[in-house]
Amino acid sequence: MSEDRKTLRAQLRQARRALDAPTRLAAAETLAGQLLQLPFAPARGLVAGYWAGDGEIALHRWQTQLPPGVTYCLPLLAGDSLRFAPWRPGQALTHNRYGIPEPDIALADALPAQAMALVVTPLVGFDRHCQRLGMGGGWYDRSFAFRLQHAAPPWLVGAAFDCQQVAALAAADWDVRLDAVCTPSTTHLATRTP
Repeated sequence: MSEDRKTLRAQLRQARRALDAPTRLAAAETLAGQLLQLPFAPARGLVAGYWAGDGEIALHRWQTQLPPGVTYCLPLLAGDSLRFAPWRPGQALTHNRYGIPEPDIALADALPAQAMALVVTPLVGFDRHCQRLGMGGGWYDRSFAFRLQHAAPPWLVGAAFDCQQVAALAAADWDVRLDAVCTPSTTHLATRTP
């Protein structure tokens, strides 16, 4: 990892953690509306979110407002990539090796990335071209590497506070670009055909 990316990650993580509670709650509410208005938001099927931590924008309002035919899933660590499992508030959770809550199910029962219709990803930073800067572990890039060959489902959407936008991010060969990034104030759409 270059020092520039390491420094940028630290700055952007600090910026999102510095937001006060009322700002965070209002942002989560507005973000839900942006996600629900995506032109490719599914009316049925499986969608995945994430468990917000480290100042990430929360997805709870989006989860509770999903259409009845949509099943919400959370990611689980599976080797060096992610799998997904349906989850509703109140269902059992366990903590992975990073301390992140995930559904308490057998890994063999989890779903592959290709089963999702849409995945909302956490991010540290993004640019207007929907290039994503993650935490640096490569979990999402490895899990959706199949999309580097062709524009296969699922749709990938970043969720962020406006303060996480940067002018431009250089893409590495393994970076999987997002189809959109939603913030409380806007939606950036990348060019892609379904």
